[in-house]
Amino acid sequence: MQMIYWIVFAVFLVATYFVVMELPAFGAAPKGERLKRIKESRLYRNQQFQNISYTPNISEGYSTIKVTYDFVLGKKHSLLKPLKAIPSIHTDLKNIPKDQDLFIWLGHSSYYLQTDGVSFLVDPVLSLYGSPFKYFNKAFKGSDIFTPDDIPNLDYLVITHDHFDHLDYPTVKSIKDRTDVAIVPLGVGSHLERWGYPEEKLIEEEWGTEVLLKNKIKISFTPARHFSGRRIKQNNTLWTSYVLETPTKKIFLGGDSGYDSHFKKIGEQFGPFDYAILENGQYDEAWKYIHALPEDAIEAAMDLRATNIIPVHSSKFALALHPWNEPLQKATVLGKEKGLNILTPMIGEVLDMNAFDHQFKIWWED
Repeated sequence: MQMIYWIVFAVFLVATYFVVMELPAFGAAPKGERLKRIKESRLYRNQQFQNISYTPNISEGYSTIKVTYDFVLGKKHSLLKPLKAIPSIHTDLKNIPKDQDLFIWLGHSSYYLQTDGVSFLVDPVLSLYGSPFKYFNKAFKGSDIFTPDDIPNLDYLVITHDHFDHLDYPTVKSIKDRTDVAIVPLGVGSHLERWGYPEEKLIEEEWGTEVLLKNKIKISFTPARHFSGRRIKQNNTLWTSYVLETPTKKIFLGGDSGYDSHFKKIGEQFGPFDYAILENGQYDEAWKYIHALPEDAIEAAMDLRATNIIPVHSSKFALALHPWNEPLQKATVLGKEKGLNILTPMIGEVLDMNAFDHQFKIWWED
């Protein structure tokens, strides 16, 4: 009789899994012509996309069990989350003149970028949580001031990869009718199509591809060192960084990436950059190959030959065990030691991309 109970329980778990995986937030696996393109890609081997270098999810000297235990049950730092609402400014995105070149950080890796008369929204996660379920990975108070309703009509939605803290179903679904075109790495279009984006509104490519956009702007799909997946199966969609070349400036859109040789190669091919927007946050020595440590982000900025560095991927969710404000503390100190110009606007604060002297408060210490 006990065996029957275990069988029934196992069947229940399997059935629950398949029901949950059919929820819209989990998107859709690539199939048809998209899957054919994936299998023909030079980046796709052994039934998954590959990084340039061997990239284990867990670094040498660490175990998955230990890392999981520390994250779930281990002692947490007292500043894992801010003790009060973090400073932020609610800028009216819908009434910004199109002739202004600016960057506005929306928290974590989400930002609004406008240059040469063209608007871009990158990795928007404007829900109150960075996961497929409410109440998991809740946003810090003060970091959650922007919602999908704040987003104006967009020329381009840009997605670097399909993890939940970069590709947010409620946000992307909500802004569908205000988005002219979505730019995504190969395979990620399967999620957007399930959410109502027609194929003709997608630019879906792999590393090495260059696409001409509006107003003589060119975007190039460039490597990153990371992984992908919204379900148990990983790496069935590609992850990417981007190089944005406009008539007036060059901008590197980093996405998530561990440090590797690709930064130097991108710098040699496309640099120097006026701005590099780089991941700096939600890191740990245990997963340094897939998420850059602060010192790695500084090294990447030097490899890219970037004049101005904007660190993102922090200050909204607690996805690692470091203090919430440590990424900005370390990036500014390390950057100063190397003579780099680290720009640290508050969430919602306007960064004028045509200015030469940027001044921002040390707001994370308040």
